[in-house]
Amino acid sequence: MAINVFWFLPTHGDGPYLGSPKHARAVDQTYLQQIAQAAERLGYGGVLIPTGRSCEDSWIVAASLVPVTRSLKFLVALRPTAFSVTVNARMAATLDRLSGGRLLVNVVAGGDSADLQADGTFLSHDERYAQADEFLTVWKQLLAGEAVDFDGDYVKVQGAQQGFPAVQHPHPPVYFGGSSAAAHEVAAEHVELYLSWGETPQEVAAKFADVRERAARLGRKVRFGVRLHVIVRETEALAWEAADKLISELDDETITRAQALLSRADSDGQRRMQALHGGRRDRLEISPNLWAGVGLARGGAGTALVGSPQQVASRLLEYADLGADTFVLSGYPHLEEAYRFADLVFPLLPLALREKLSVPAQLPGVPIGDALAHLPAPSRLLS
Repeated sequence: MAINVFWFLPTHGDGPYLGSPKHARAVDQTYLQQIAQAAERLGYGGVLIPTGRSCEDSWIVAASLVPVTRSLKFLVALRPTAFSVTVNARMAATLDRLSGGRLLVNVVAGGDSADLQADGTFLSHDERYAQADEFLTVWKQLLAGEAVDFDGDYVKVQGAQQGFPAVQHPHPPVYFGGSSAAAHEVAAEHVELYLSWGETPQEVAAKFADVRERAARLGRKVRFGVRLHVIVRETEALAWEAADKLISELDDETITRAQALLSRADSDGQRRMQALHGGRRDRLEISPNLWAGVGLARGGAGTALVGSPQQVASRLLEYADLGADTFVLSGYPHLEEAYRFADLVFPLLPLALREKLSVPAQLPGVPIGDALAHLPAPSRLLS
């Protein structure tokens, strides 16, 4: 099965150490453009752009990168409670048209209650998923070109209709994550791809099976993906050294404070991430090559695949055997690690966008590698 590999835009910040300002870098338009263009050049299918009060706005970031990319897709995070459904449907249609059909939408219904309340959302966990259900019902109808009257508990519109269509029909594909029964029900009914955080293969298999069964009862099929960090080096020993280095500036007080803040979330997924490590440094490898160290300081996806290129590729293919056709990956710092992962692991994977990796071969005379004694060696020129 051909798989899709996406990268991540760190609109909340970036650097080589978690939980520390040491060697941290400014994430501005130039840096985000560097990462996006690198991802496109290297053969990643798209980039995930997150949402939340700690991030730059996902929709504006995506729009700013459309003119400087040509084929890269943008998986743009959307909180349904933060938008009027009709306004966001217009935003989605516009961004899809102006990008030439490159929009994917990652619906985020859950998260940190304090973060949501800061944005004016005071719904309970299950109410947020009920609101997302109504939002997506109307959103999809609008993007399909329908005139919509809808009188729900959370969404109400009368005479709503799009003026201009999206490129992708009936709508830009919807991605969605969540670990609760309420989340799985929304996924089964509405989305094209269900995205799980990187739990053990057994746990991911159970989540996929539940969503698959719920979708089948509705006469639907859903695709699957996994969101992970990656720490890959030429050898396993070097990869584990890099993992240790990533959290080497993270002191126990910072971990305790971060875990207390993350515990406020009424998110099943966040609770599952925290349970993997319990805030302890001595129990971070939770499954072969699956490391929970990122979750000591970071909310959301908290696990990384750590190992040699062959090990990391094998673990990804284990998830693929469970039904995952898409992986959304990241690494610190994101620019360098995008190159490292592509160089070391792409050749070992059945990539859906394999043809992108051969782009330089279409350009005669392009030098490959370093010069030899001040002159390019013939073997390093593509003809």
